[in-house]
Amino acid sequence: MEVIQRDRAKDRIMGYSLHGVHRDDLVFSLGGHPLKREGSQGQHKTFVIALKLAQFDFLKRTNNQTTPLLLLDDIFDKLDADRVEQIVKLVASDEFGQIFITDTNREHLDQILSRTSHDYRIFQVENGNIHV
Repeated sequence: MEVIQRDRAKDRIMGYSLHGVHRDDLVFSLGGHPLKREGSQGQHKTFVIALKLAQFDFLKRTNNQTTPLLLLDDIFDKLDADRVEQIVKLVASDEFGQIFITDTNREHLDQILSRTSHDYRIFQVENGNIHV
């Protein structure tokens, strides 16, 4: 508490609090090694996606069995094609409801979605306008 009061002026200058639980670091490991220091970019991205899917599962189980929306924002960057295909197959299962996937590379997205047999719609946003 002392640190928070002492650094209040710095917090105001920065525009956010420099101390508190939101600044605590969690150490995640992969094979006994710290992911932050030794993981590849693809491993970092895969780990974040795994956490997001775990969060989805938690919300689904604890919210009167309501299926939440799943947003996968630009997840395909830094991942190899096999890993992406596995993720798409996983989220295309019946356990997931409505899913929003964003990607800045339309050709890449088209290739990925062409390998799935599930229904999907693509919305393209250009200059704030949505094209179906």
